[in-house]
Amino acid sequence: MFSVLATKKLLDRMPQLIEAPVSVPTTRLGNWFAKPLFWRPQYALFVSEITFLSVLSPLAPSSSLANRFPDDAAAMLRVLGVAEWIIEEELAEMDDIVVSRTNSRQVVGVLNELAFIANNLRRLHPEMSALQIALALSEVPLGIHGKEYRFPSVALADLMVSASKS
Repeated sequence: MFSVLATKKLLDRMPQLIEAPVSVPTTRLGNWFAKPLFWRPQYALFVSEITFLSVLSPLAPSSSLANRFPDDAAAMLRVLGVAEWIIEEELAEMDDIVVSRTNSRQVVGVLNELAFIANNLRRLHPEMSALQIALALSEVPLGIHGKEYRFPSVALADLMVSASKS
């Protein structure tokens, strides 16, 4: 079980009932923050609150966005070389989704920064696919809460190493 913590602009497009966020998600990547990107076609940018890993999902149809997102996250994890058994466990834990409002200005700041970079990548390199843009975002150094800056891809690798040991 986990939460998709969406910005108001994204919630306005999603028909799901807004609930309280999951305080202790059962997924390794934790809750995900999301916002729309007004491209043609439109996408939603999702960011893991634990690793800041980015995933881009087509926004339409918005009624099924929350349910489609785990498959897009799995595709990103596969491209980054995460073990299939870890991906399957993550997908199993992502079966229960709660849609909520954003609750961390700091993570929303990271989300906005990544959206800014994604928009510029899309403008400068229109030939890049959504997956290629998400991969580029995984190499952007990010940090909040007084922590050191890390690359989302490195944070994900560290998290997967600890998952393999448990």
